[in-house]
Amino acid sequence: MENFENMPRPEIILVADTVAKEKEIDKEDVFKAMEVAIQKAGRTKYGFEHDIRANIDRKTGAIALSRYREVVADDAVIENEAAQIRLSDALIYDKNYKVGDFIIDALPPIDFGRIAAQTAKQVITQKVREAERNKQYEEYKEKIGTIINGTVKRIEFGNVILDIGKTEALLRRDEIIPREKFKNGDRVRAYVLDVRREVKGPQIFLSRTCPAFMAKLFTQEVPEIYDGIVDIMAVSRDPGSKAKIAVRANDKTIDPIGACVGLRGIRVQAVVTELQGEKIDIVPYSEDKAQFIVSALAPAEVTKVVLDEEKNKIEVVVPEEQFSIAIGRHGQNVKLASQLVGADIDVLTEEQEQERRANENKVRLNRFIEALDVDDMIAHLLVAEGFSTVDEIAAVDLQELAEIEGFDEDVATELQNRAKDFVAKRNDEFVKKSKKLKIDESLKNVEGLDQDMVLKLAENGVKNIDDLADLAADELVDILGEGVISQQEANEIIMSAREHWFSDENTGESE
Repeated sequence: MENFENMPRPEIILVADTVAKEKEIDKEDVFKAMEVAIQKAGRTKYGFEHDIRANIDRKTGAIALSRYREVVADDAVIENEAAQIRLSDALIYDKNYKVGDFIIDALPPIDFGRIAAQTAKQVITQKVREAERNKQYEEYKEKIGTIINGTVKRIEFGNVILDIGKTEALLRRDEIIPREKFKNGDRVRAYVLDVRREVKGPQIFLSRTCPAFMAKLFTQEVPEIYDGIVDIMAVSRDPGSKAKIAVRANDKTIDPIGACVGLRGIRVQAVVTELQGEKIDIVPYSEDKAQFIVSALAPAEVTKVVLDEEKNKIEVVVPEEQFSIAIGRHGQNVKLASQLVGADIDVLTEEQEQERRANENKVRLNRFIEALDVDDMIAHLLVAEGFSTVDEIAAVDLQELAEIEGFDEDVATELQNRAKDFVAKRNDEFVKKSKKLKIDESLKNVEGLDQDMVLKLAENGVKNIDDLADLAADELVDILGEGVISQQEANEIIMSAREHWFSDENTGESE
């Protein structure tokens, strides 16, 4: 390896310092960009097939230029003779070389010509831009989930491009509050939804319609929320129209709603103004789900809440005169309340509830009378005790049946035996009909379908899970009958049947 004296180049250090300060990037990134430029110039001089590498001394600015040749096995296929050398040939230079080592030959310093200098300048500029973009990406990535300010720079197809200082950000038209209009030069506040790394620099996506934007506005306006004394538990919005926010105080002496409203409503009004007059209901959060639901449906008065934890459904009963208030204009109030509590809310008047319960009880009564061969009175007693299917009677503890008022152990035993006989006979019948109708096992396992439903579907040509998945909800209701399932239940059954489509797609992608 020849030795070439590397002269100190203080001007190199000065350039690196100046560029790093001007562009606000790491000086090391500038040095690396310079090294790439020098390497490119070296390959231009000595040939692009050579592995030329440059190194700048970070203290003196001295430039070292070297040619690298990789040592490969004697039986290896040489892909590039200028950058590779066989082990037997390498051992001529030094007995200590082994496969994977590099033979490094020092090259004389390059006298940069005009073209080489121009190439170096282009490479440095490109690398500096890349470093700037990386710095911007890391800087704005940290701002995801915060509110930033910007100035409208231009509007393209309804999308607003904001100047946020060092770069631009995009406020898409579907993230703008309805009826909100902007013009060039307007100051805008928005929530940072996402930051993506792009070739031209970081792409920053903003929103003014997401629930988190409203939550952050309250955090800025309410010191108790900022300090963690009051927590925001949930937010739901119909942007530009109405919103609900659930709050809870960690200190019992603090009124969370009063804190959010502020003196003479000044705090909540500041948020309302920013959201273009969006009406905001501030709701007290409660660990008691029923109580939270009652608060979420305000200003409607609720008389009864029935929770179905398994199906994540809620049935709410209100007086006749409160029904329209609970539903809200175009269903807005109940939709926002459902989003706030994280479950579907079904609002009924007291009359509708009584009618529904009467219909359900009538179906159960007839089922028990027919299946168990009992009179109306015994069927009523079973319904009153909460039994809804013959299967429940067959499986319940015998003592529980015997403790029903008017029953004794003999009556309970007879009822359970009849229930077990009915279930066994029905199951046998189901197996026979399944074979005759050629019903696929996949259909029998769909959640929400009982045996009678499966048979009814098969009789109408729906014999496997894909047939069911192809149906629309109203078609399923028509086949089974409106009194059997609701539109919502039909939707849930069909979505359950379609789950395997998506899992199959994911499996295919992974393979």
